[in-house]
Amino acid sequence: MSRLFGYFAATAVLWLATAPCAAGQPRSTGKTYDEILDTYVRDGLVYYRALKSDRAKLDAYIGSLAAASVESAPRDEQVAFWINAYNAIVLQTVVEHYPIAQHTTQYPPHSIRQIPGAFERTPHRVAGRTVTLDQIEQTVLSGFHDPRIYLALGRGSVGGGRLRSEAFTGGQLETQLKEVSDECLTRSECAHLDRAANKLAVSAIFSWREKDFVAAYADKAPGVFANRSLIERAVLAFIQPKLLQTERDFLAGNEFQMTYKPYDWSLNDLTGRGGR
Repeated sequence: MSRLFGYFAATAVLWLATAPCAAGQPRSTGKTYDEILDTYVRDGLVYYRALKSDRAKLDAYIGSLAAASVESAPRDEQVAFWINAYNAIVLQTVVEHYPIAQHTTQYPPHSIRQIPGAFERTPHRVAGRTVTLDQIEQTVLSGFHDPRIYLALGRGSVGGGRLRSEAFTGGQLETQLKEVSDECLTRSECAHLDRAANKLAVSAIFSWREKDFVAAYADKAPGVFANRSLIERAVLAFIQPKLLQTERDFLAGNEFQMTYKPYDWSLNDLTGRGGR
């Protein structure tokens, strides 16, 4: 009897270690990615140099994404899976080229944009599909109709979403996306109200994903902004609840100019040296 019990116990342990989780990937690899972020990400910045010297876990995690099956998973699990996949691939893209050589003066030195085709041409196998980073953002993530997702993408840059030190999970997705959107308004890269200049400068991400933000927020803007463009109304509806009362009162005067901040493609490197 004890021998039989031992067999079933060992079988159960093996199953738990290899069984697919709700997001369609082995539990062990999901835990590995969480450990990677916890070890190498601080305040949205990445220890790229250290991660490059210890990249086996990252490569193993990304390798596990190719055969993952997520189509039948709950929506939140799918969203978490694809956000994690995108951010992990960006990390791998940077460490593969780190320190990044400069190829153009159009972008900052050591920027991920110095890697030719990093977003629009380099293919990756994820969930049985061959996709680029741009395709994940524009055709996969856009299908979930929640523009907060775009603020969760680090993009390997200072101007992107603040990379978290933990993976996204289906069970915590709503809480995590709320934290992402709330945190956005604490960063000047996302939104900056200059009362002296009478200007509200917001991230270029809002303009890149204008259609999604308009669909989700434009009809929620206060009536005082009815004369504004749809995207301006959407941005205002998104940021207003997170502002101080004095800031909301200022905007309610509706005499300010809204502009888009130039996107900062500087590498989100914790060393601040970009590999130099």
